[in-house]
Amino acid sequence: MKPGRFRYLRPSSVEEAVEILAEYGDEAKVLAGGQSLIPMMNMRLARPAVLVDINRVAGLTYVTDRQDGVAFGASTRQRSLELDDSIPERLPLLPAVAEWMSHPQIRNRGTVVGSVVHADPAAELPAAALALEATIRAVSRKGDRTISALNFYLGYYATELQPDELVTEVIFPRMTPDMGWAVYEVCRRRGDFALAGMITLLRIDGSGCLSDVRMAAYGLGGSAFRLKDLEMDLVGQEMSEGLLGHAARRAAELATADDDIHATGEYRRALAGETARRTLRSAAEMAAAQSNERRQ
Repeated sequence: MKPGRFRYLRPSSVEEAVEILAEYGDEAKVLAGGQSLIPMMNMRLARPAVLVDINRVAGLTYVTDRQDGVAFGASTRQRSLELDDSIPERLPLLPAVAEWMSHPQIRNRGTVVGSVVHADPAAELPAAALALEATIRAVSRKGDRTISALNFYLGYYATELQPDELVTEVIFPRMTPDMGWAVYEVCRRRGDFALAGMITLLRIDGSGCLSDVRMAAYGLGGSAFRLKDLEMDLVGQEMSEGLLGHAARRAAELATADDDIHATGEYRRALAGETARRTLRSAAEMAAAQSNERRQ
């Protein structure tokens, strides 16, 4: 398998990269880690006329605190989620998510921002961005803008990003100690694409009821998505087996999975229900334990 012909450019600054994207528009693709783009090019599922390699652009490899959260630069590798000792304290969900992501060899090269922006419907990081309500910073000739992850994903590999924009960082709001969280997915083999996965975050208020419930699904439909209707059902409710059953049924109803060579849509929808049940239970148990610790 070989890619089609393309022009290869290696800018040395954000400004130079932006000028290239302004010139070539949707004929260009940005290369950071390349762990998704290059295989798609080899299979000719992607055929960019211009490949813009940003690995020589200085100052895009970092994990740093911002006022509104923790920022990951565009060249920061996915292995940082496992190796950076500061991340578990500020964003404990992300190292847990990384455990489900592909294999170490791919995480060594793939980037956090690249996965968020690539918008693979079966990828974990877009769902994490939705659950944590991350923001994406994009730069173009017209200036900078930030896009909420909640408004970023439009469908199969489609996002709000414009052809002339370069994403320089993704900012994840810091998690608070009272948050319970869980991630669970089903795949044929560990590291394979998820047949269905769920990330759940929540809090438990002073009356023992669920609050600030966020459930992001992936591997189901054209992109990762929040189960907004289910979240509203759960807020203000006390955890019970009946509520878990309701969550599983509702998640299966909200999933829009189709048949493919890996699984039927019916099976994926059943998995949506089971992953919702498991993550909701685990996240609620964690939040309850943290609530008890604060009262002692």
